[in-house]
Amino acid sequence: FEFNDYHNDPSKGEVIHTVQLKDQHNRPFYDKLKYVYVEMPNFNKKETELVTRLDKWLYFIKHLEDFEKIPNVFKDDIFIQAFEKAEISKYNRQDLYNYEKSLKIFRDNLATFDFAKNTAYSEGRAEGKAEGRAEGKAEIVLSAKKMGLSIDAISQLTGLPKEDIENM
Repeated sequence: FEFNDYHNDPSKGEVIHTVQLKDQHNRPFYDKLKYVYVEMPNFNKKETELVTRLDKWLYFIKHLEDFEKIPNVFKDDIFIQAFEKAEISKYNRQDLYNYEKSLKIFRDNLATFDFAKNTAYSEGRAEGKAEGRAEGKAEIVLSAKKMGLSIDAISQLTGLPKEDIENM
């Protein structure tokens, strides 16, 4: 929009207007409450004149519908994402439904894959630990037998049944 009631004011050509409420003593009413108005018709920079991030965003907003392709000045991740979102916003109802449906399927598949991977990893770790403990106990049994310890003492040491110790 455009403010039409300040033709002779020096701020007539400004793009950004920050407004803050003040009390009867001309002090800010609430320091965290500000209104920012953007007068887009006053933003007239050309692509080659864009310097700040704000300049780029204002140019992006003002000229988005005119772009055939992404200009070089917008070749960073944030603006590429913004262009992708703008493309999605042009979808008709059926295309938007299909897009959201495919996005849901993708997210469901990703969640399923992550769950399966994490579960398999956890179960594999548990199985690996159990296998490692069994191998460790077997080594202890063999060493204890070589030392001449009784089957009862080895069973008490390892927690294994006497029959298993005898068969090792």
